[in-house]
Amino acid sequence: MRQIWIGSAALSLGVALLPGVPVGAQPSPTCDLGPGSPATVPEIKPGIWKGYLEKNEMANALALVDSPPAPGSAAEALDQATAKATFALRGMARWTLAAKDADLHFPGVAATFSCALGVPINETETPKLLMLMLMRRSMTDLGLSTYPAKNKYQRQRPFMVNGQPICTPEDEQALRSDGSYPSGHTAVGWGWGLILSTIAPDRSDELIARGRAYGESRSVCNVHWLSDTQAGEMMATATTARLHANPVFQADLQAARLEVQALRAKQAQPNGDCALEREALKR
Repeated sequence: MRQIWIGSAALSLGVALLPGVPVGAQPSPTCDLGPGSPATVPEIKPGIWKGYLEKNEMANALALVDSPPAPGSAAEALDQATAKATFALRGMARWTLAAKDADLHFPGVAATFSCALGVPINETETPKLLMLMLMRRSMTDLGLSTYPAKNKYQRQRPFMVNGQPICTPEDEQALRSDGSYPSGHTAVGWGWGLILSTIAPDRSDELIARGRAYGESRSVCNVHWLSDTQAGEMMATATTARLHANPVFQADLQAARLEVQALRAKQAQPNGDCALEREALKR
């Protein structure tokens, strides 16, 4: 399959940035952000906005993550055991939440962290956080950071090995052609947890825990191995460090911080499915 380089990493033409990301063209709205932030954000692919980082600014996935666990190794046995342990969650709240976590469509995906942040995240009340920067633009940087390793290893996903169902069967075809290692969804979720923690440090425990659960949802869905999610967390950590060195990101971060502070001052309530999260993650 032919590859193209977009800003920072190879992205397969056969799939979107990540399975579950919309591929239809969407306009980039204007928004008054911090100094140095563009009035509009260009698309690098229909529906995928350009991230903050250029190719030469990206963390090197091939230097940061090891190869996937070797057949017969203890790490591979742990991957297999972890995958098997999730089968009992089918039909339960944790399975339902994992299916919701698989969907990276905007604006709905942003509400994933609303309960942990303690405020609503939507186009109306948090346009700077949601629509033009931290969540939307950083998703591109975080997701693309995994692709050099994904494309090199082309690891098979759990459902391709164990033949068990996944929580989003409509994504199966795209997932089969997209390498399992590292997990791009995990990189996005873990990275968002880290970034949002700098906006609301007093909520960092909740935000980091939600980021971890977001990655674990990929194992629950039977589409990623444990080691895939661990490697995704590594790439998210490295990419987030690079983002914090970017002046435009820093300006946008401050704009979003003020936006969230204003919502907290008026005690605006989260718009996520907090009851489902409590039930699914209580163990």
